[in-house]
Amino acid sequence: MLRNCASLRDDGDTRMMTMVHGSAVAIGGLGVLLLGPSASGKSDLALRLIDRGAKMIGDDILHIKSTDNTPQLEYAPSIAGKIEVRGVGICSVDYVASAPLRLVVEFAEDIDRMPAEDMRTMIADFSVPLVKLDAFQVSSALKVELALRSVIDAGLLPVAQHADIAHESAKL
Repeated sequence: MLRNCASLRDDGDTRMMTMVHGSAVAIGGLGVLLLGPSASGKSDLALRLIDRGAKMIGDDILHIKSTDNTPQLEYAPSIAGKIEVRGVGICSVDYVASAPLRLVVEFAEDIDRMPAEDMRTMIADFSVPLVKLDAFQVSSALKVELALRSVIDAGLLPVAQHADIAHESAKL
């Protein structure tokens, strides 16, 4: 679920913000957004990634803002540092306030054995690298890390698709 709305910063600057239902972690300072329906394993996979050294950005509600023509994942202040652990409840974890979005992980049951090399999805007016995984496979946390490494090694970045953002990018 995505919803666009304006955000008013402390300095009076208004930027478009997209609210997203998902979970997000930072791996090596880079943001990974986990998307899927309710009870699809977003928080579970985030927890396994945190166990492997990732930092929580947010669980359930996230904000995506364009910062220097880069999509930036940010936590929702009302639930900062909280994650829902099914069967346990709401737990506190270490978190970071934000990270540049570099990879979207979409949960699916029917996974291509050899997916296209440059799969992308649109998030907040950016075309972002995408990988589809089954959240509950034992190897999913490692697969997320490998997918992020592949994105980094290939030099794949989110690309602005909105006319205003693309125009600003062209000025740089």
